Order: sequence, then C-alpha cells, then structure tokens
Amino acid sequence: MTKFKLVLVPLILLTLISCQIKKQLHSEKTNSITAKNPDKDFKLGKVVTLYSESLQEDRTLNIYLPENYDIQKTYPVIYLLDGGADEDFIHIVGLVQYNTFPWIDRIPQSIVVGIANTKRKRDFTATTQIESQKKMIPDFGGSEKFIDFVETELQPYVEKNYSTNTSKTIIGQSLGGLLATEILFTKPRLFDKYIIISPSLWWNDGYLLTTSPEVLQADYNHPTAVYIGVGKEGSIDGSKNHIMEEDAQLLATKIKSSPSKNIEVFFDFLPEEDHATVTHPAVFNAFRVLYPKK
Repeated sequence: MTKFKLVLVPLILLTLISCQIKKQLHSEKTNSITAKNPDKDFKLGKVVTLYSESLQEDRTLNIYLPENYDIQKTYPVIYLLDGGADEDFIHIVGLVQYNTFPWIDRIPQSIVVGIANTKRKRDFTATTQIESQKKMIPDFGGSEKFIDFVETELQPYVEKNYSTNTSKTIIGQSLGGLLATEILFTKPRLFDKYIIISPSLWWNDGYLLTTSPEVLQADYNHPTAVYIGVGKEGSIDGSKNHIMEEDAQLLATKIKSSPSKNIEVFFDFLPEEDHATVTHPAVFNAFRVLYPKK
C-alpha cells in the first residue's frame, strides 16, 4: 500500500505540472497572435447619407466598390431597392462579387448602390382606389416622389462621385418589384436592365397591367433587358384575384408583346421558392440570362 502511494503522488504532480506548462504556452501563443494581428473591422462598402429634396429627408446609401476600384476605369452601376445592411445589400453584393471573380467572370465588375429604406411602403406604392389597401398602407402613394429622387438626385450623385459608365441596373423584389415595374412603364430610360422579382402587381387591382407604356411602342429605341422571376407564392394580399406567379407571367407576356426590337424579356418560374426565399436564387439566375456565358 505504501509503495502504491509513493508511485501515485509523483505521477499526479507530473500531470499537474504538464497541464500548467501547456496552459502557459497556449496563453503566450494567444497573446503573441493578438499582438501581431489586432482585431480590425471588416468593411464591405461605404455608407453615405444623402439629403433628398424630393423626399425631404436624409437617405442612407450603402455603396460597394469592386476590388481594385480604379478611377481611370468606368463601371456599371447596380441600384438595389431594399438596400439596407439588414435588408438585401450584403447577400446581393456577395452575388456580384462572386460573379466578378476572375475565374468566374460572368458579369463586369460593378458598383452596387443599396438604397436603405425609411418608409418602404410609402415609397414603393403609387395611389390606389382599393379601400382595404388604403387601410393596409395608410401612407401609400409616394412612388412618384421616390422615382424623382432616383432620377434627379441619386443617379446624378453617383455619377458625379464615382467612376461610372452608362450601364444601369435596378433590382427590386415584392413592393420593390412593383416600383421597378412602375419605373419601367413610366421612365424606362432610367435603367437599361431591370431585375424584377415577385412584383406586387396586386396593388390597385393590377393597375399597371392595364396601362400602355412606352416600351410597348414600335419606336421605343432604348435597349432594355428585363428579367422577371417569381416563386410559387400564391396570393400575397389575401385576395384570390391576383396570384403572384400568374401576375408575373402576365407582366412578362405584356412586355413580350412589344413590337420594339430594343426590349427583351426573360421569365423565370422558381417552383421550389416562396416569397421569402426567391430573391437570392432569382438574382443569381438573372445574372446568368442577362450576361450569357462568354
């Protein structure tokens, strides 16, 4: 019994000493790493505050510049509705970065301008005659002012402060898709590429689908590409009059009826996606069809 104790005690002491040495070495290594590599903020882009006379308020812009951004070069600009950091900015920038990697090289290096929301429902809707919609969105009807902001303030600001070319894309989903459609139908020359996802065409009982916009005229001469993507989404406003995928198909069919040779339309049905999940895969697909493989 005595011999066992004599052997056991040295073993315990050796184990404790070994553990203490390992702990000290780990601490020294961690301190060394921390000293050589202090924490740094991860920056994805620039945050700009732009005061809008049209909207009478400050607007936050999240701006992504391509890697090795060079003012001696010019870049396309992608304007993103719902472009806040807690909205769609981060994952859309990820898609843009991925598709511009040299080993992918699907789309040109591009500037992304994310427009963060203040009053989204106000800004993305025109007027409505539907009483239930007036109750749903009491401060509706601000789209005309928002479009004016985009045309007279936002685009001029971006073009003045960044090295841009004439290529301009807009991305909008849901009510953002409704606004992108309104721009296409009222001021189509503001952009040459439209990525319209799950547009809320039920607003004002599908009014936009009943109009005769300039893009449907034979003499429309502004080269314009339109991608329309939608998932299996059903009715968003609670009625049975407007099913999301059906309205999106009607929109694509309407634009395709244009005799103009300067407008092309791509319709994309994503049956595995719903209203919450469709944006990311749809934008990925949009880049594929708007920029065919080289």
